[in-house]
Parts: sequence; structure tokens; C-alpha cells
Amino acid sequence: MAESSVLPADLGGSPDLERIVLEHAYRGAHLQVALRGVLALFIALTLLFVPPMNDANVCLAILTGDAFWTVGLALWTRRGGPGPVNAMWLALFVDLAVIGSLTLLTGIAAQQSWTADILTNGLFVIPLLACTQLRPGVCASVVVPTVLVFLAASWATMASNEEPWSSILLSTMALAILSAGAVVLSRIQRSRVLTIGHLVHDRTALLAELMGLEQRERRALSEQLHDGALQFVLAAKMDLDDLTGGADPEAVDRITHALTESASLLRATVSELHPTVLDRVGLARALGDIVRSAQARGGFDVDLQTVEWDDDLRTSADDVLFSAARELLSNVVKHARARTVRVELTRTGEHAVLDVTDDGCGISREAIDRSLSRGHIGLTSHELRVVAAGGSFSVRPGPRAGTVAHIEMPFEVVTASDSLTISAH
Repeated sequence: MAESSVLPADLGGSPDLERIVLEHAYRGAHLQVALRGVLALFIALTLLFVPPMNDANVCLAILTGDAFWTVGLALWTRRGGPGPVNAMWLALFVDLAVIGSLTLLTGIAAQQSWTADILTNGLFVIPLLACTQLRPGVCASVVVPTVLVFLAASWATMASNEEPWSSILLSTMALAILSAGAVVLSRIQRSRVLTIGHLVHDRTALLAELMGLEQRERRALSEQLHDGALQFVLAAKMDLDDLTGGADPEAVDRITHALTESASLLRATVSELHPTVLDRVGLARALGDIVRSAQARGGFDVDLQTVEWDDDLRTSADDVLFSAARELLSNVVKHARARTVRVELTRTGEHAVLDVTDDGCGISREAIDRSLSRGHIGLTSHELRVVAAGGSFSVRPGPRAGTVAHIEMPFEVVTASDSLTISAH
């Protein structure tokens, strides 16, 4: 695993692990920004209450530049992405240079000054800043020069401080021990984060296997219904059509209606269990099938919008989006008591966006977590599949009532030959 980047290269570039490491790295970066602000305040108070005898204007200029530097780093970390957390450790050398230069300026030229002696204590903050990194090698590359700068600055200013060598060496030893602890702590924190990442990766893999098993079972059940019950219903309807006019017309009409409705429901169930239409005509029309099925079962009105999604488009995200939409609509039918539902599928570049909105009783994140604790993993399993594919999945209350489910995930366009290969498997 490369120390040059905070993002790990193992686990096959797992999005789960990258997301977790990046999240914890930003926590460290924000802590580093806060500690750097405290360090700047410490330097300012030192120069204010124990002013240097010489070069006060130069010290003030250095402090002002350091303050602007700290604010700039704080703003930079707000942009997100791996860039700031990957390069944040370089800022530690700037802090080291600021404290070292101020110590030398205030201590060498003065015959007697406590300013330099106080400023050197600021170097004890550097290991704390360094251990927020999730890279022990980077932490070590920062704290070793810190110890050396402390020793050199203490030696250079020992005349003005009248500090004996024994005091300098003991203070240097204390800083070295703190620095070693910072490196070990950085290693422990990284190990913990990677362990969490591995656990999440394993959980996602198990859920993906579970979802794959569910898909295979749905496919098998779909084929059994299509080749069995549906064919018998269609054959009975054809036999009924061949009856002579001697049969009771009303009874024939009732039987015909019942068989027609049964065939329609069986077709909808077969399509919902394993949407062959997903392979043939695409995600948009497959969503239409489950929307009509949910509408019939739930008794609500559905507004389906797929105008920005071409019928000819086949993507790597189709199956995940279809399964998530089916689960969301199933939850609306079972729990929402909604009157209207809106399903919108759009495309933004190489990202698919699916929104399912209802005006029902709503559901909270806490309710989803409670359902998960009781063993109901349906919605959570789909969320993890979306996140594992590099997407985002959120469920929040609607603006007035109900629930808004928002899914966004990247995709790759699948060619016709790829689609046939996937379908064959």
C-alpha cells in the first residue's frame, strides 16, 4: 500500500474502502486545521505577552503570513476529493519552518529572551498534527525533522535562555517520545480504518452474493410460472374460445374475464420476478411494468417519467436500479398508504438518477435502521449495492409529507452483445 496516497490500492480499488478511508482522512484533516489554528493563536499570544527584543516586525509578518496560510488550508479542505488529504501533510513542514524561524529570530540576536524558549514549546504540537495522518511513513517523515529542529533551535538559543545542556537533552527526549507515540498512533488508526474497510467490503460482497442468489431464484420461479401456470391459463382460455354457442354466455364471459385477468397478473408477476423486458427493451419499459403492478396492488396513482432515458440504452446499472425501484415501490404498497407516487428516471452524463417520491405517511432513517436490526435487509441491501457501485442512496422525508428516495450512480453503456451475454448467464 503506497504511502504517497491516503487512498489504499488493495481490495481491488474497492469503492467501499476508498470511501471509508477518505472519510476518516478528512476527519484528521479537519482536526489538523483546528490544531493549526490553536498553534497560530499560541504564537500570537507569545509575541504579544513576551515580545521579542529584535526583529518584531519580521516576526509579525511571519505570523500574518501563517494566519493567511491557515485560513487558506481550511478553505482548501472544503473542496472535497482526495487532493487536499493527500497533500495536507506537506503543510506540516510549513508549520515547522514557521516555528523554527521565529525561534531563531527571537533567540539568536538577543542577549536574554524568553520568547524563543516559549516558542520552541509549539514544536510539541507538530507530532499531534502529524498523527492525524493515516500514513505512518508520512508521520515519521514529519516528526523526525521536528525533533532535530527542536534540538538545533534549543542549542542555537541556549545562550539567551541560559538553559543547560541537560535540560535541552531531556526536553528533546520528551519530544522524541511524543513523536514515536504519534507514529504508532497513526499506524493504529490506519489499521483500524482498513479493518473497518475490509469488513464493509466483505459485507457488501456477501450482500451481492445474496442478491445474486435472489435473482437466480426469481429467474427460476419466473420460468416455472411462465412455462407452467401461465401456459395452462392461456390454453384454458383458448379452449373456452372454441366452445360452441350452447354454453351459458354469462358464465363464459365470467370465465373469460377471470382467465384474462389471471393471464395478465401472471405476466406482470413473471416480468417483475425476472424482467426479460429489461434485456429486450431496456430499463425504462421495465420500470413501466413494475409501476403498473405496484399501482394495481397499492391503489394509488403513479406518474412515471423516463423521457430523458432512451429505450435503446443498456447500462451496467440497469439491474441495480430496477431491483431498487422494485423494492421501493413494494415498500410504498406495503407501508406508505400513499395516494400518488412519482417515479423519475433521468441521465446526467454517465450517471443515472432515480427518484421515487410518495405522499404517504413517510419513513425515517431511524425506522430503516430499526427494520435492519430486526433482520429486514431489503432496502439496506439495495443501498449497499448502489454504494458499492460508486453511487449514493438516500431516503428522506418529503417537503410536505411522504418519502423521497434518491439514487444516483455511475454506469457504463452495455452493447447488445454484452447484454445478450449477461442475459445468457
